[in-house]
Amino acid sequence: MPRSKLIEQFDLRSRLRFDFDSAHIWLDENRMMLLHTKAFGALRRELFETLGARRAQGLLLRMGFVAGQQDADLARKLTGAGTPYEVFRIGPELHAVEGIVHATITRADIDWENGSFNGEVEWDNSWEAEAHIQTFGKGDEPACWSVVGYASGYVTQFFKRLIVFRETKCVCRGDDKCVIVGKPAEEWQDDDYLRYFEPDNVEGQLRQMEEELTQLRGCLEEKKRSRGRLVGDSPGFRSAFDLLSKAAASPINVLLLGETGVGKEVFANWLHDNSNRATSPFVAVNCAALPNELIESELFGVQKGAFTGAQQSRAGRFERADGGTLFLDEVGDLSLSAQVKLLRVLQTGEVERLGGSEPRKVDVRVVAATNVDLHKAMEEGRFRADLYYRLATYPVMIPPLRERKADIPLLVAALIDKIAPSYHKQVRGVSDRAMKALVAYDWPGNVRELQNLMERGILLAPAGGEIELEHLFAGGAPTPGAVVDRRGGLGRQEEAGRDRLYDTLLHEGFDLQAHEQRLLKLAVQRAGGNLTHAANLLGITRRQLAYRLKQEAEPGAGAAPAGDLGGTPGLAD
Repeated sequence: MPRSKLIEQFDLRSRLRFDFDSAHIWLDENRMMLLHTKAFGALRRELFETLGARRAQGLLLRMGFVAGQQDADLARKLTGAGTPYEVFRIGPELHAVEGIVHATITRADIDWENGSFNGEVEWDNSWEAEAHIQTFGKGDEPACWSVVGYASGYVTQFFKRLIVFRETKCVCRGDDKCVIVGKPAEEWQDDDYLRYFEPDNVEGQLRQMEEELTQLRGCLEEKKRSRGRLVGDSPGFRSAFDLLSKAAASPINVLLLGETGVGKEVFANWLHDNSNRATSPFVAVNCAALPNELIESELFGVQKGAFTGAQQSRAGRFERADGGTLFLDEVGDLSLSAQVKLLRVLQTGEVERLGGSEPRKVDVRVVAATNVDLHKAMEEGRFRADLYYRLATYPVMIPPLRERKADIPLLVAALIDKIAPSYHKQVRGVSDRAMKALVAYDWPGNVRELQNLMERGILLAPAGGEIELEHLFAGGAPTPGAVVDRRGGLGRQEEAGRDRLYDTLLHEGFDLQAHEQRLLKLAVQRAGGNLTHAANLLGITRRQLAYRLKQEAEPGAGAAPAGDLGGTPGLAD
């Protein structure tokens, strides 16, 4: 049975009630709270920092266990309103209503007579995974402890037998989604894991944990310092960074590949700063930003008198980068003549100024970058194969931001720290809704686009406040969700938005016919005069639209009567 029908069958929405006068929220007979996930995430972080990872995990798991038991009691009350399995599925639906996680049971082997469950559940949009990544980034261990506890508590209470779940996949360690597997406790044969379900005393080990935390903080700080301006911890970022790290201490030429805006120059800067050339110049040139007639003089220099206006000799970028690193951005846009000279410099280590004849020895490490498909450019004769193989000795692909969305919270925090001081403003980060929109966005402009968006957000956000959705996206980015209506019930956000619009329209002097005529004209204008497209926008047939337009055009005509679908000859699509 589809999720929506299951919710309707058991009337779960009506069991969630809001009493604003008495400050109560009820789920059936249980009092609930609306709690900011950011606040609960801060508490979660303090538990890890105070208690250490293992005891914090156990505490979160046992707290979730109790919550699951409460929802199981509610579900068992509804036995008889559906099949046993339909009643059992109420748990995942309640967890979604409570904003915890979107759960889908993918396998369920149930023995109703003996009260046994063995199955698997997939999770999407786990609040705990989001909170963990925002605080600690991605790591090697699963992290949805309270949600695992809920599943264990729910199934245990439902079947009156200890059923234990364990997370086998988690987005916090780079998996595509979270997955849990549950079975009777004795089948796990893992006493160490089962101890998480038993309360314990932390007092005797606080000192040891403090020492471990001190070491951990030192490791994290060292890791942060070693990466400099490079921010990220997603699998794609780590792969690119690991390749870069291995090349840093060597003289090998590096080719950085990736879309516009992924941060190729930042990667090139890190490579230079962590090489044995760090004390020598880092010189960058954007090959696409210079006209073809100037690119050679910029790269190789000019000898006095080489052309009209060359009144003195000038060193090119290669000479200025002597002993250091030359970053050739957008190298795929070099002209063929410049490619020939660049190849010669790479082969001989010598450069000749434009108009000169004396070769000059240079010691330069070349780091090139491009978003051009160089293989295709070689096939089309726009890029020399011999130059490609010189530059692409060590290619590093930098993934686009849409493929490393786990890095977005880390990048946002780093960008706020970087940008806010220049606006003499302090902000407390971004709101949960804004962060969700940032993660959902496709980022065609990659990190550069994110930086521009954050600069706009910092400018518009109130001092000391949070960056809201409307500060980032002009007009706000619409996000679906559930809202509370005037009766304390839940409704779709889109429906609530339409209701607010209708409330605004229904003021004194409202003219329904005038609004309908204006809406018809607007639809026709937006469709460029195409009546079929305009009718689709309005959700009516073309004949209905044509009839209404004809009625409007006739003096004294009113709106079309209901059911009258007459056509209008002569009106074309």
